[in-house]
Amino acid sequence: MKPMLNRRRRQGGIALLEAMLAIVILGIGLLGTVGLQARAYSALSDAGMRAEATLAADKLIGVISTDLPNILLYQLASNGTPNDQLKAWVKETQTNIPGAILTVTVTDQQAQNRYQVVILIRWQRKANTDMNTHRLTSYIAR
Repeated sequence: MKPMLNRRRRQGGIALLEAMLAIVILGIGLLGTVGLQARAYSALSDAGMRAEATLAADKLIGVISTDLPNILLYQLASNGTPNDQLKAWVKETQTNIPGAILTVTVTDQQAQNRYQVVILIRWQRKANTDMNTHRLTSYIAR
């Protein structure tokens, strides 16, 4: 009987060790899942801002297209003060995209019988990160 008792003593605590190892592996898996969820949330937030920038730029192009005689009044320098034509659009865009830096450039391309409109919307989602940029170039016929 003595050999049987020695075997049991040597194997004592194996189940506890296996349980602890399973908990460590489970913890690492859960931490990885939480990290992936945080990255997914960040990507979703960036995608939402890009969608807002796209909608804002498209909306301004539509407004400019309907007000062709005043097209050159739709220019806006980076962080410039918007004129009456752009005030509502700038306010709405900066409400939807907090901290947005807006630039609108209108170039008369007489040789091609059109105007080139470049809308640049930049924003920073978090401090100490790169600026996100949405640029739309559109050509509007005379």
